[in-house]
Amino acid sequence: MDLLLTLLNDALFSAIPAIGFAMLFNVPRRFLAYCAIAGAIGHSCRTLLMSIDMPIEWATFSAAAIIGVVTIGFAKRHMAPPLMYSVAAVIPMIPGTYAFNTMIALVQMIPQAQINPELTAAVIYNGLKTVFILGALAVGLAMPSLVYYRTRPII
Repeated sequence: MDLLLTLLNDALFSAIPAIGFAMLFNVPRRFLAYCAIAGAIGHSCRTLLMSIDMPIEWATFSAAAIIGVVTIGFAKRHMAPPLMYSVAAVIPMIPGTYAFNTMIALVQMIPQAQINPELTAAVIYNGLKTVFILGALAVGLAMPSLVYYRTRPII
């Protein structure tokens, strides 16, 4: 029951920035609810996968692929481009905390005369997490479109 409440809370609070960024990207008003649904589904799936001890990079990849599949369905139904839904839907999964911690550690390293191993490790760890999560978002979002819109058979 606790996991269900966590997922519902996560869905609600990830739909809000999805709607906000969809409005920022001038998505028509009638499609805002679909951006919110896709964002809620994706972020909730990532939270669910992370709750069963999947690493955040793989959970983000899987959630982005699910968003890609869902938005292709929305696009077919409404005769609209899938990116109109999917870009706003993946925004809540941007790794802001890891990027922020990378930059803070970099700024703390600048005034020091010697190399600090703890700060260096923090920069490398958080920087690599940021890069891998962003890569997982990009590849996971693009993969369903690459498979679905293929002109040649896969096999």
